Amino acid sequence: MKAIKGPALFLAQFAGDNAPFNSWDAITKWAADCGYVGVQVPSWDGRLIDLAKAAESKDYCDEFKGVAAANGVEVTELSTHLQGQLVAVHPAYDEAFDGFAAEEVRGNPKSRQAWAVDQVKKALSASRNMGMTAHATFSGALAWPYVYPWPQRPAGLIETAFDELAARWKPILDHAEDCGVDVCYEIHPGEDLHDGATYEMFLERTGNHARACMLYDPSHYVLQCLDYLDNIDIYADRIRMFHVKDAEFNPTGRQGVYSGYQSWVDRAGRFRSLGDGQVDFGAIFSKLTAVGFDGWAVVEWECAIKHPEDGAREGAAFVRDHIIRPTEVAFDDFADGGTDEAANKKMLGID
Repeated sequence: MKAIKGPALFLAQFAGDNAPFNSWDAITKWAADCGYVGVQVPSWDGRLIDLAKAAESKDYCDEFKGVAAANGVEVTELSTHLQGQLVAVHPAYDEAFDGFAAEEVRGNPKSRQAWAVDQVKKALSASRNMGMTAHATFSGALAWPYVYPWPQRPAGLIETAFDELAARWKPILDHAEDCGVDVCYEIHPGEDLHDGATYEMFLERTGNHARACMLYDPSHYVLQCLDYLDNIDIYADRIRMFHVKDAEFNPTGRQGVYSGYQSWVDRAGRFRSLGDGQVDFGAIFSKLTAVGFDGWAVVEWECAIKHPEDGAREGAAFVRDHIIRPTEVAFDDFADGGTDEAANKKMLGID
């Protein structure tokens, strides 16, 4: 067993136009002041990182990491959640997602997709230049509009969608292999990879690609009423990243999983700051430690109620208190009788 690293913070929810959230130097100082020792970086945010330079220049990456280190934090991973989303977009979402892309490819789905693929590949190259071995992203979605089948889905619709999704991601996964970086898909409603079954459908179509891994976030499983502890046992060998995010699900006679189009604060299922929801993080940290996960525990702050800066500061302490230092001895070693094979056979009555 190895210790989980952390606490780290995903900066996507905090980057902004006002200090200290508007520059790499200032936001890393702020994160360290909150108690974090690592930061996960949204690669699309030009206020924090120049992705093109990071993909091309090891010197730029060394300088980038050096600024963070001088401020007391380590760069844990890069994220392409927004760009990954654009690798596969159903036409129903074209307009909604267009704003994620560079201005010159908006309104042109094919150009936007090519741009997104290039972005994810650049982020993988940048991850290699920074010496990192895992990368966070979304899968995108072609089949999501048909998740609840009424009228019934035409035969082969989902299979065709997943064939296409895998075909779009296979060249990216091959580039990830060249870079020595795992692609960690955040299993998330709204993505075609939103639970274990859909992940397995995708994995099979990529030829069980070694780089097609998972970002484990229990909050998305709580809101689907999925067993998030059993999920660790099933996918332990594929879980390479961990978002520490809390959630609660409180169904009523009026709403359940779908939450009736209500705002976040009024939904039966909603995200909460760490410790304010229903996720059993004691069990999660124990199970991840037991299966040998030694990546970063990254706080992804999302809450319908609490102020983000309060959630960030509380989250650092929360994770620190949950990280387990693995034992190097068995608790009953004091009673070890020091037996050998001959003594074992004697105890079993074997001649």
